Amino acid sequence: MTKAREGFRCFCILMYLMAGGGVSSAAVSASEVASFHPDDHPDTAALVAELSAEGLPQHWLHDVLARTSYRQEVLDAMDGAAERRLVWHEYRNIFLKEERIEQGADFMRLHLPTLERASQQFGVPAEIITAIIGVETYYGRFKGKHPVLDSLATLGFHHPTRGAFFRGELAAMLEIAFEQGVDPTELRGSYAGAMGYPQFIPTSYQAYAIDFDKDGIRDLWNNPVDAIGSVANYFAEHNWKAGEPIYQQAEGPQSPPDTIEFNQSSTPTLTLNDVMEVGITPQGQGAEAFMSDPERRVVPLYLHISDVEQDYRLGGFNFYVIMRYNHSHLYAMAVTELAQAIAEKAAVKDAGILKAINGDDMVSERDVQ
Repeated sequence: MTKAREGFRCFCILMYLMAGGGVSSAAVSASEVASFHPDDHPDTAALVAELSAEGLPQHWLHDVLARTSYRQEVLDAMDGAAERRLVWHEYRNIFLKEERIEQGADFMRLHLPTLERASQQFGVPAEIITAIIGVETYYGRFKGKHPVLDSLATLGFHHPTRGAFFRGELAAMLEIAFEQGVDPTELRGSYAGAMGYPQFIPTSYQAYAIDFDKDGIRDLWNNPVDAIGSVANYFAEHNWKAGEPIYQQAEGPQSPPDTIEFNQSSTPTLTLNDVMEVGITPQGQGAEAFMSDPERRVVPLYLHISDVEQDYRLGGFNFYVIMRYNHSHLYAMAVTELAQAIAEKAAVKDAGILKAINGDDMVSERDVQ
């Protein structure tokens, strides 16, 4: 990627992060979306010129974009993301189901050597890597049904506020497809163009995907080994701190102090001292260790744990790192709690296997505590 393209990509990402919530996207006329073919569409013609100048064959780009379709449903879906319309206990119930926990423990056992290698190399716990893949694609079962090319072209040329960002993602996806010899019209993913086991957007694919099984291909669509290594690499590149707590339970006033911004996804600026001054105090297991660093940067959280109950928590730096994957405190908390549940379930299953080997087929939670 040229420096100019890299600069454009960074600018697009910045604009995306600054855009905030969704913006309603009215359907456009049929004449406006009749074709993305470069002969009929000035914006795709400009994209072809840009990418062909970087080495992609012009005829290949023409052929691909001629087979690209507008998808109004993609624009509609951008306004309905669960992270923007649910409170914590509603969001939690989507991902903390017993079946997802059970299958997460099975995924860990199936890929244990790879997960252990990724954890040792990058410092990211195996259960966090597993939970990311579990939340994103149910461990690879549901990688998305939307044609990625159509989604990114529709968003890149018709989204009212994020078009520049998605145009950059479209360019990156075309580069990836050509480099890896895949037909971009065959790729499926999320409505926003995320792909593969870990649902990387194309620029993240370019920046963080790795060939973890050393077969010469970075394949996040079909290869769980590459996906595991790439998720771990993503967190390491975003400065995951090995051994640091992700969050700490806390107590606070009946009503959240209006001098504190809660549930923010931006870089933490408040210290533990700052939140303790307004009456929010770490509590429960690990509280003493958490309070040992009063200058620790924290993400203050105020979560609806039911329709009538709320809960204070303090996210640490690693909580923010998870939010870099998806800019939502709900997402980061779901990943964290799913990871905890998977680790506990895996421990119970492992203890059960040992007991069966030793002739004792009974196992309980108490056995692994």
